[in-house]
Amino acid sequence: MNHYLEIKIIPDPESTTSIILNVFYNKLHNALVKTARCDIGISFPDYSLNKKQLGGRLRLHGTEECLTWLLSNFSMKALQDHLRIGNVQEVPIEAFYVTVQRLQCKSNAERMRRRLIKRKELTSEEALNTIPDSVQKQLALPYVTLKSDSTGQSFRMFISQEKAKNQVAGKFNTYALSNQATIPMF
Repeated sequence: MNHYLEIKIIPDPESTTSIILNVFYNKLHNALVKTARCDIGISFPDYSLNKKQLGGRLRLHGTEECLTWLLSNFSMKALQDHLRIGNVQEVPIEAFYVTVQRLQCKSNAERMRRRLIKRKELTSEEALNTIPDSVQKQLALPYVTLKSDSTGQSFRMFISQEKAKNQVAGKFNTYALSNQATIPMF
């Protein structure tokens, strides 16, 4: 993780920062799935828990070679008017480290009811009485809205970005996130 590539999102009246980020993230995920890359991480310099926003900038992290490869193989033509893509640069010496990971809330009431119907052979009405909508919780974290290629359904991917005590090497998933590996932040 000695290099990074900064991307600034340029919104307009028809396309908000969130919409552009959602489209970009879907494209990035699909590119990482198709190539099975696990050496690219992502960070959000303007991440804000107070505003529940990922912000208008993001950085992709990796080696100079993998980021150069990504630039030449990852088509962003559909977003070219909405992105300002910097050059691949070295990470500054004064960087500290963060973990950027997906967090999931395990209390989706509808999913819990479906599971209960399967396991206990209950009717939909019995499951609704057993698990009311009031049990559902929502995370208070920034998120991107993605679309599953397998199911076609949209879902929110909540992202936690926290300062780490030490630098930790590791692999990243196809969302460029990791529960253990750290990303330089500056």
